[in-house]
Amino acid sequence: MSPYLRTHTIDGCVVVELSGEIDIVAAMEITPLLDALTRAPGPDLVVDLGPVDFIDCSGLAALCRVRSRVRGHGGQVQFVCARPSTLRILRATGLMHAFRPVPSVDEALARIGRP
Repeated sequence: MSPYLRTHTIDGCVVVELSGEIDIVAAMEITPLLDALTRAPGPDLVVDLGPVDFIDCSGLAALCRVRSRVRGHGGQVQFVCARPSTLRILRATGLMHAFRPVPSVDEALARIGRP
């Protein structure tokens, strides 16, 4: 799919792992892929930001788009992040409250209601 994005499914929930530098180039590549994952009604999605080394405003915009599309289609989305540098960016941009990241995929799945 992309060097910036991998997916797998756990109990019917799609886990999207982003990695590397999520800048404007990466965002342009992953946005259509994320749109495809959030097209169906009621998508449940976990976005794992653990392997992300850097994210800029283009990457954050792509994440906001994912959140909006999932919620607009009646699904649930959870973000996973424990990396201090990424958490600082979420705090600085005011997205920490909107994304409410958790430190593990297991915790994100539990929030969605998956075992």
